Amino acid sequence: MGIELLENGLSVLVSLTKLILEAISVLCIIIGLGSTVKLVIRQPSVLRDLPFFKLRLCLGSWLALALEFQLGADILATTVSPSLQSLAKLGAIAIIRTFLNYFLSKELETERELQDKNITR
Repeated sequence: MGIELLENGLSVLVSLTKLILEAISVLCIIIGLGSTVKLVIRQPSVLRDLPFFKLRLCLGSWLALALEFQLGADILATTVSPSLQSLAKLGAIAIIRTFLNYFLSKELETERELQDKNITR
């Protein structure tokens, strides 16, 4: 009886925490969208820069952060009910997050190099 109560309490805690993490993830995407729109409004010249580095970096950073929170939520869900489907989903999200962070860091490097070249001119 005591173990069942603890399991139920843990399940409720994990479900609540998962919901909070997913809500934070949605909030990150909304903030990222708002930041990107604000960047376009404040600096319309970014629309003329064909690679759209600033826009992609702005939104991409927020998307990467949102993905981190989603991964945390999925890890919690997997700890309570580890099914093959939830483990596969967790693995796919981890791979996507890794690739997203890798390419985002490459874009940040490129953007910094471009800014350094513009400063030295």
